Amino acid sequence: MEARAANVTIAIDAALLRRARIKALEEGTSLNAVLRERVEEYVSRASPAKAAKQTFLRLAEASRARGGRKVSREEMHERG
Repeated sequence: MEARAANVTIAIDAALLRRARIKALEEGTSLNAVLRERVEEYVSRASPAKAAKQTFLRLAEASRARGGRKVSREEMHERG
């Protein structure tokens, strides 16, 4: 099912809007396309907590420790 496009109205300084339109034109795109891409990036970005959890799980999976043997208190506090 294709998503329906919706219009959004924003308030932006006229000089900034002009500069943004010119830059988009120079890059061969439209300001509308630039804003759409930025909003997509914004909503796709993971929250810091979620990103930390994903990193932890990825590192845990990649580690050599696979569980099974319990580590003693002395081993945990060993200084190498």
